[in-house]
Amino acid sequence: QVQLVESGGGLVQPGGSLRLSCAASGDISNAFAMAWYRQAPGKQRELVAVISSGGSTNYVDSVKGRFTISRDNTKNTMYLQMNSLKPEDTAVYYCNVRRLGLGPPAYNYWGQGTQVTVSS
Repeated sequence: QVQLVESGGGLVQPGGSLRLSCAASGDISNAFAMAWYRQAPGKQRELVAVISSGGSTNYVDSVKGRFTISRDNTKNTMYLQMNSLKPEDTAVYYCNVRRLGLGPPAYNYWGQGTQVTVSS
């Protein structure tokens, strides 16, 4: 059973930076996709960034050019580097690691989330 733990959230001024980490307790090197989601109060959870097993990345338009998703399979960890943060980036950020529809093992794991607050 894989456990995901996010860290790195906190309070930051607009224009500042944060680096989020998501550490997995087990081997996730065979995952199809690893992603960061976020959910602000009163809003739906949205996909922020995703990185595939092949290394391709995609971002929601609002963070393009500011956020970078990456992974380190040797450490079973993925990261979200967030630069030029804006108040609208305030949300709880969740990591997600999944392997679905590809045969066993199948999984869809979520972390507990880490709070990011961007405010003056």
